Amino acid sequence: MRKRTEHKIRIIPLGGLNEIGKNMTVVEVDDEIVVIDCGLAFPEDEMLGIDLVIPDVSYLIKNKERVKALLLTHGHEDHIGAIPYVLRDLNIPIYGTKLTLGLVEIKLLEFGIDLNSIKLFTVRAGDVISFNNMRVEFIRTTHSIADSVAIAIHTPLGSIVHTGDFKVDFTPIEGEPIDLIRFAELGKQGVLALLCDSTNAERPGFTLSEKTVGATFDRIFSQAQGRVIVATFSSHIHRVQQVINSAEKQGRKICVLGRSMVNVVNKALELGYLKMPDGMLIDVDELENYPPNKIVLITTGSQGEPMSALSRMASAEHKKVGIIPGDVVIISAAPIPGNEKFVNRVINDLFKQGAQVIYEDIDDIHVSGHACQEEIKLIHNLTRPKYSVPVHGEFKHLIHHAKLAMELGERNVFVLENGKVLEITKDSAKVVGMVQAGNVLVDGLGVGDVGNVVLRDRRHLAQDGLFIVVLTIDSSTRDVISGPEIISRGFIYIKESEPLIEEAKKVIKDVLYFCSKNDITEPNAIKVILKDNLKNFLFEKTRRNPMIIPIITEV
Repeated sequence: MRKRTEHKIRIIPLGGLNEIGKNMTVVEVDDEIVVIDCGLAFPEDEMLGIDLVIPDVSYLIKNKERVKALLLTHGHEDHIGAIPYVLRDLNIPIYGTKLTLGLVEIKLLEFGIDLNSIKLFTVRAGDVISFNNMRVEFIRTTHSIADSVAIAIHTPLGSIVHTGDFKVDFTPIEGEPIDLIRFAELGKQGVLALLCDSTNAERPGFTLSEKTVGATFDRIFSQAQGRVIVATFSSHIHRVQQVINSAEKQGRKICVLGRSMVNVVNKALELGYLKMPDGMLIDVDELENYPPNKIVLITTGSQGEPMSALSRMASAEHKKVGIIPGDVVIISAAPIPGNEKFVNRVINDLFKQGAQVIYEDIDDIHVSGHACQEEIKLIHNLTRPKYSVPVHGEFKHLIHHAKLAMELGERNVFVLENGKVLEITKDSAKVVGMVQAGNVLVDGLGVGDVGNVVLRDRRHLAQDGLFIVVLTIDSSTRDVISGPEIISRGFIYIKESEPLIEEAKKVIKDVLYFCSKNDITEPNAIKVILKDNLKNFLFEKTRRNPMIIPIITEV
């Protein structure tokens, strides 16, 4: 008698849990792997000098022969931003909607990657792609970017539904509303596991429609006597379209600032996701040809990024555009957690330049792209999953989502961590282990070469500064030929601290005498003793702990 095949499914988040950003989820069905999204995150405050954070894909590299595809839910940075980095080690087919892949192409070209070397496959909502052990279906959703989809992975044990980022918007700016009918059909067929967006799981009620922002824009644009400057995410195509619509009603021209905004707007116009009357878009060099009340600028910088166009305008450092008293600046975005101080700094600088600044706290110029509690409940009730896995959110968001699911009667809810392996069989689901997962830090051109030790040193330098001791020693006699010379950066100002420097030199000479007397000649051993003695001395005198670097040269 032929033995029945025991199917096994593993769900492994590599990013996006207990954090905002860096979304990446692995789904294994028997011997095949697909990956959902490949995003980046902004660095935390203590990650000094770090530009970006991307997922650790060591597990995928080890199993690259089994990885069949990267499936993209939408084109936001926290879902596609890590692709150029990951492709270096994992060149796999990428599936996404037309706009999503258009934004991916922009990123790849920025990195100098030949598009012909990458396998990009365009899909539409409703399409199904097949592998040996699974079929992947793309389902229309609504979010703060066009062409967003949920993903249903049909397996021998049932369907795994990943909502992607979504909200239930019945009046979307572009296209049709979320396909709730398909979610209900999947629920009737039997959903094995639901991986659902948790970002707004703390917020009761429903998320407002994107169209409410358009009404606010209409009011502000009609009242503005000078230029209107709107800062938003470059990928927020729906928001940009609403700016265009309001500008058109008031007979204003549109000028786009910021490299990413220019790239995305051009791509969206090319693909038909943005609609703008001919002649409405003008170059920055043409601004002086029009009166201020006929101008709208769309710019990057809604998160207060130091090098963004809006930040440079606020600090009067932009080469071509300055703030004119009477400008109305709309920051049409909510600060990402951790970015609040940067955004506030820009707002304050704009006020100092004479602008009127409108932001989320004082007017309805932003709505979330994520589902609130009632929308989350709706998806759960429609799909009726056997197992639930809250995704996309900090730990508090996941916990609130889990409580919602349990209030609906669900009993098999798994709050996972990045790297945890949820294994599902015909009869059970349980966490069975851990794979390598975490942060890979991007610093300039370096990817992964900055680790905890380097960050610790940077924090040390930032907090207490640097204290360098330079000595030259005769290799035969062990006598000091020159030095000790002391160099300090970020610790003390040498010229104003001569007594301390002289005392430090005496400590150094005492150490050298001790080493000579005890026949300690190995340079590294001398360095260790020097560091220990100087550390104690400097802390006693200053209550500071600088990084101490002895440099000993033998001649």
